[in-house]
Amino acid sequence: MRVVKYGDCALLIDGLTPGVAAALREVVLRRLHNDAVRVVDVVPAATSLTVMHEPADGDVVRHHALAALDDSLAFDAERGVTVEIPVRYDGEDLPVVATTLGCSVAEVIQLHSNAVYVVEFCGFAPGFAYLGGLDQRLHLPRRTSPRTRVPAGAVAIASTYSAVYPRESPGGWHLLGTTTMTLWDATRDQPARLQPGMRVRFRAMS
Repeated sequence: MRVVKYGDCALLIDGLTPGVAAALREVVLRRLHNDAVRVVDVVPAATSLTVMHEPADGDVVRHHALAALDDSLAFDAERGVTVEIPVRYDGEDLPVVATTLGCSVAEVIQLHSNAVYVVEFCGFAPGFAYLGGLDQRLHLPRRTSPRTRVPAGAVAIASTYSAVYPRESPGGWHLLGTTTMTLWDATRDQPARLQPGMRVRFRAMS
């Protein structure tokens, strides 16, 4: 792991264990808020965290970032808000996923809905949250042929993640089901329903 300046207005914490960045973000934000340090943004990725700050605050931001790394709360993925997402497991790829993994459709649904996920970071499209915690028995590479259109609300898996497509878009993930929950609404104060550090559970609907 390394902590380095990322220009005059940012600090990069790189080489983090997957899943840690989102929790670390909350600890860094809390420490800086308590010290009345203004932060422009704190952006988690799969194994890194970027803290964007005012040019004059570089030293104090680095101090709090290093202290946050030693804070055991930063590595506790059990804290925070839990969002339950209802899913109708009717995805186009569900039978193929089951065949590829050598199990039944019911087993795929059970493995996917039994897991507790954590929003590790957001990207690809507005409101698209990468959910860590996918059972390793469901790990699959992305589709070899991406779709040109994936509907909003599609629940999918790829690599070590699960996700919900917040809006219609192209996509190469395996579609397991659909949800009616709105995960992106530009009219809300916070358009994205899922934020880094939140926990997510999928509830199978009949």
